[in-house]
Amino acid sequence: MKADRILITFIMSVCAFVAAETAFAQEKIPEGYVLVDSVVYRPAAAVDTTLVGKDIYSVMPSKERGDKAGVHVSQSSEIAMSMTAYVAANVERTLPGYRVRIFFDNRQTARAESEAMLKKFETLYHDVTAYRTYANPYFKVTVGDFRTKSEAMALLNRIKTDFPSAFVVKENIGYPVVDRENAYVVDTVKVLRPVAPALQ
Repeated sequence: MKADRILITFIMSVCAFVAAETAFAQEKIPEGYVLVDSVVYRPAAAVDTTLVGKDIYSVMPSKERGDKAGVHVSQSSEIAMSMTAYVAANVERTLPGYRVRIFFDNRQTARAESEAMLKKFETLYHDVTAYRTYANPYFKVTVGDFRTKSEAMALLNRIKTDFPSAFVVKENIGYPVVDRENAYVVDTVKVLRPVAPALQ
């Protein structure tokens, strides 16, 4: 019965995907434009996605699930419920850490300059998360999520030639990515681009 539900869910997903692709292909592309693939860089997950929705007790080895060893934890149900509620209430929690500030200004042109600085950084360093914020009257662009100052200093040394006025700041950070060696995901999206004029 469970296998039938999985198969039906899979078939429905495939049908929905094919319908979406067909609808997308049938959309009218404006004259003078062409639909092309474009590469995008997305930050990797800050958590191991295989563990989302699970707690420590559900991933411990268990002989009932066929593992060679088994761990049994004796605790009241109130503790388990309390832990689940704590995790749910702190999903967006930050922790103290360090970032590198590459832009900090309050001139009239600061908004546009901060946007340009953010785009420049994201183009050069796909593997580092960048943040653009406004705290009256300053626009700021800060990059990275580091637990220690030495990690932030390593990034500062890496980007110093492209951003000579950068400096390390202490800030609340999001949780760093799980795998630093694979800090971003490369993906493709369809975008409209003007057709290049034919050379005569």
